[in-house]
Amino acid sequence: MPSRRHFLAGSAAAVGLAALPQLPAPAAASAAEAAAPPHLVVILADDLGYGDLGAYGQKLITTPHLDRLAAEGLRFTDAYSAAAVCAPSRAALLTGLHTGHAAVRANPSSGGQGSLGAGDTTFAEVLRARGYRTGLFGKWGFGPEAGDQPSHPGARGFDEFYGYIDHTHAHEYYPTYLWHDDAKETVPTGTFAPTAIAERALGFIDAHAAGPDPFLLFLAPNLPHAPSDIPDVGAYASQSWTQANKAHAAQISLLDAQVGAVVDRLKAHGIAERTVVLVASDNGPHEEGGVNPDLFDANGPLRGYKRNLYEGGVRVPLIAWAPGRIAAGTTSARPTPLYDVLPTLAELAGGAPAPSDIDGLSAAPVLNGAPALAPIHNHLYWYRDEQGVTSRANTADGGRAKQVAEAIRKDQWKAVRFAPARDRTVADSKWEFELYNLTTDLAEKNDVAAKNPSVVSSLTALLRASWSDTYVRRPWGLTAVVDASAATVTTTVSNGTTRPWPDVRVTLPVPSGWTATATTATTAPSLAPGESLTTTWKVTPPSTAPALIVPQATTSSSLRFTAPTRYTPLPAPPAQDSYLSDLPWVSAANGWGPVELDRSNGKQAAGDGTPIAFGGVTYAKGLGVHAPSEIVYHLGGRASRFTALVGIDDFSTKQSSVGATRAIVRGDGRTLLTTATLTGAGGPTAIDLDVTGVRLLHLVVEDANARSSFDHTSWARAHVTVV
Repeated sequence: MPSRRHFLAGSAAAVGLAALPQLPAPAAASAAEAAAPPHLVVILADDLGYGDLGAYGQKLITTPHLDRLAAEGLRFTDAYSAAAVCAPSRAALLTGLHTGHAAVRANPSSGGQGSLGAGDTTFAEVLRARGYRTGLFGKWGFGPEAGDQPSHPGARGFDEFYGYIDHTHAHEYYPTYLWHDDAKETVPTGTFAPTAIAERALGFIDAHAAGPDPFLLFLAPNLPHAPSDIPDVGAYASQSWTQANKAHAAQISLLDAQVGAVVDRLKAHGIAERTVVLVASDNGPHEEGGVNPDLFDANGPLRGYKRNLYEGGVRVPLIAWAPGRIAAGTTSARPTPLYDVLPTLAELAGGAPAPSDIDGLSAAPVLNGAPALAPIHNHLYWYRDEQGVTSRANTADGGRAKQVAEAIRKDQWKAVRFAPARDRTVADSKWEFELYNLTTDLAEKNDVAAKNPSVVSSLTALLRASWSDTYVRRPWGLTAVVDASAATVTTTVSNGTTRPWPDVRVTLPVPSGWTATATTATTAPSLAPGESLTTTWKVTPPSTAPALIVPQATTSSSLRFTAPTRYTPLPAPPAQDSYLSDLPWVSAANGWGPVELDRSNGKQAAGDGTPIAFGGVTYAKGLGVHAPSEIVYHLGGRASRFTALVGIDDFSTKQSSVGATRAIVRGDGRTLLTTATLTGAGGPTAIDLDVTGVRLLHLVVEDANARSSFDHTSWARAHVTVV
């Protein structure tokens, strides 16, 4: 039987984390180095329970590296994920918004792959503005699975990315490909993804340890998420457990070894004392694939599992380690949700420009040894709409796992309430409301709602106030908008923080052969919070070839923003009668995945679905989109007539009958047609429009019932007649 020491060494070797060669002892840090912003490492486990680590009471699974970090650093006892499942939890962590405000509030199982938008500022964008080099390695968790789109890690602040974009793809431990930046990269057959991901993360440290800039490393392995795949169960092989439980335990020990390897690499480069490491989990323990969390007491003294809003589903381990900054063996009972990470990192980075409209509060004073100075939340909020049910979680919820639920913690009070179905707008009297006193009832066994009506009333009001159907963000940072029809780029730098930005300056470097001339002001002596500087640039491209331009904005307070933007000159207008699917578009924005040419199945990339069909009639030419979408074509005033059939096609209707959209046709910004609501049952709408003189034709599809999950829509036989 392998020894515990043998297993840990074997785990390290299995992921390419063999011992580093000894490096020369680092020289003493200079005063400038000591004052420099710290390197920042955030490690996020996938479905690691509150009780899954030895430092939090685990007895069966060995986690010596994480236990050592807790002993040498700070262990939070009351840290919380922002949701009970992966996608909304990660969105909140990245953006500093709780699930009453965040852009992603549910897992894909509740309908559609959630995405971040251009206005969803992440902690990577905030730190990059402060001069950090940023890298993400592992699971992103938001679609669409495409490179050039606003929800891609590269568009949300990460200079380097290696891993999974899509939530479902991250379930594959032996994938055929992983994403490297904005391209799929085929991996050798048999590659264990956590191995490749960990090695890339260590390489990122190697590349940036010597500076000159500080770095942010976000390591997000898919360990120990189901399925329980691992090359070797190591020391757990002789246990009388099921194979799934052995492999699950080995996954957690492997996660532990990866954390240890990161710390060892920081020490080897002599930068450990200039680094802050945070380790946490995205939600409570899972039970998929035959794993028994009760065997491991994975939720410790808490009630519930992944998917529950009871403490076991959302209270998570959080360890902070920073030699010389954090005193060894300290603990904090500050209620700390992971949406505090963004402002915490911003403060640790020496005043990085955190957005002012986030829900998170900085916990940096806790890490800096002054916990009394850390702001405390008035209350914590959670929302749950989850359709992927597991047995233990459903039992913990009293059979209500598919019902919309909300939870709130304020002081010692924890409330969980369940709507009668999936409609959170129902009257408060229709919700089932439970109240627990965490000071005396950490396991949430005794519902005291009936004895505390005033508390129930006040918490109900807070629950309602914590939700916004649409949370409109304040502008932050630098944005760029291309209008190829006017040959302009409009840049806007917006101070979305609480501090003024002095001496703001915007530039627009362009490729060789291009020219860019500002027609409005490019500088401002200062931008107060909420103020913006907008600049219009006249751009002359040498040809119709697209190019990446990178507008830049700087301030005298050492902030620097970039807004990489693809400028695509207008394509030539059609010279003859044409189907739109045969023409290049000016731009295409799609709610889910790429626009599909001539095929329409709602999920896959262009060209691999079934031909478009309405009512059993098949059309060979067309466009498949998912609301909200907009495709723009350059007609150049040469077309006289536009015809099409638009509607929810047969394939999509078979998936669900709830899809409902509206189609809008615009010409040069003027609305030419708005259809009635389109449904599968209602069939397509025929379009025949005069487009004489129209330069730009916009085909728009909007959601019509505030439920975009099944709103795949097709423009069949879309055709223009040329004069």
